[in-house]
Amino acid sequence: MAGPAFRAAAVRVRVPATSANLGPGFDAFGLALGLYDDVVVRVADSGLSVDIAGEGADNLARDERHLVVRSMRAAFDRLGGQPRGLEVVCANRIPHGRGLGSSSAAICAGIVAARAVTIGGGSALDDDALLALASELEGHPDNVAACLRGNFTVAWTEDGGARTITLDPSDRVVPIVFVPSTEVLTETARGLLPKTVPLADAAVNAGRAALLVEALTRRPELLLAATEDRLHQDYRASAMPDSAALVAALRSEGVPAVISGAGPTVLALTDESAAAKVLDFAGEQFAAHRLELDRAGATVLPLDM
Repeated sequence: MAGPAFRAAAVRVRVPATSANLGPGFDAFGLALGLYDDVVVRVADSGLSVDIAGEGADNLARDERHLVVRSMRAAFDRLGGQPRGLEVVCANRIPHGRGLGSSSAAICAGIVAARAVTIGGGSALDDDALLALASELEGHPDNVAACLRGNFTVAWTEDGGARTITLDPSDRVVPIVFVPSTEVLTETARGLLPKTVPLADAAVNAGRAALLVEALTRRPELLLAATEDRLHQDYRASAMPDSAALVAALRSEGVPAVISGAGPTVLALTDESAAAKVLDFAGEQFAAHRLELDRAGATVLPLDM
């Protein structure tokens, strides 16, 4: 059986940063943020070339071990076969190891690019299949769902496969991220979580997670209560004491703030009137960035943008 045919022209894919959990929505909620990695891919006659600029340029592999390349290979297998060669150029802006979904961005960039350079790729690997593959590669669907679809996503696993719904966050929500200079590995943060939690804490989180859907989409004035968490942030605080202290300081001033994903970045969900004041909380330990909400998710763009 003949393998797939590939486009001669290069393709460009842009993928957003994401924040998972959002407080009580552990391993379920994701929010796409306006901070982006770009990947340009061209099918070549032979070999593999990987060029990296920006985040990770000094330490990421430039061979088959690169996560974008590994993700492309997995997608090409689903699409029916590998191209003879690949040229991959990565422009990375999403910080690594900070809880902003850099690995999910690389995975999503790779599989979307593989589909885009394959003639008929959209039919052979539809959006649901993309989500399933991305979740398989990442190990959980929360970040990849938001990265692929944009906006605010609720993700879950059903019958062994990843599912998601996408909701529009309120235009009144202004995300601000506080990014420290130090990394925390997801494996380290996850290793601090207990195997069981008190029933009362689980009940609080269930109620807050339900409230967060309403707060983030229609009633941002409820975000402070809706972002309360008892399942993971306190248990992980020892691995990121400065971040935990910043969350506490923000919340004590009425600012809805959470650990972004596995941390150590802190995410504040504020509004236009308070944004400037919230940025002042950064101090010397954090770089504060006001971001937009990403509405598009992973996107194939013209090369000349």
